[in-house]
Amino acid sequence: MSNQWLEWAQRIQALSQSGLTFSKDVYDIERYEELRRISVEIMAEYTELEMDKVRDLFANESGYQTPKVDVRGVVFKNDQILMVKENIDDKWALPGGFCDIGLSPSENVVKEIKEESGFNVLPIRLIALLDKNKHPHPPEPYHYYKIFILCEIIGGKPTLGIETNNIQFFSENNLPELSTNRNTESQIKTLFEFLRNPTKETIFD
Repeated sequence: MSNQWLEWAQRIQALSQSGLTFSKDVYDIERYEELRRISVEIMAEYTELEMDKVRDLFANESGYQTPKVDVRGVVFKNDQILMVKENIDDKWALPGGFCDIGLSPSENVVKEIKEESGFNVLPIRLIALLDKNKHPHPPEPYHYYKIFILCEIIGGKPTLGIETNNIQFFSENNLPELSTNRNTESQIKTLFEFLRNPTKETIFD
């Protein structure tokens, strides 16, 4: 579950970003910039990120801040789930990533699965919409919503993408070392419940 300091830092960052977007008064702008600096210091103190890195991340943000959206493809074959090994940390995750502007969630997941695994898929249904802060992910500067979409393979073949170095299917009781920034063991095990019970209701939060 999220640590309280992380929630405070994210809220301070969101308030400062909104203030910098809408404020016209020079003194108010200075105050909001100071709030942003405080949020950067908190993040740098409690995470493995360097202060300059956090500052650069926040400085690239503008406008009213809202949660970022991450989409993950859930693909089963022979009672096993498709996962790809990420180059960035050499750990395993469901294929997926940030949603691109101009594409719907289902279009995004089709694109991500093709790029990261080589498979062509058909989106079947939304099975989970989760708030990352409510799950045991490592602390991160941003607030994320995670969309999990059940998909069916309709073609293609295993093909490495530029962000992946391995592709495999795993059983529920033989999961690899997970990239916990992207998915947790409890989430993967919950997804297997939809394999056993196809009529299970979509879960959220």
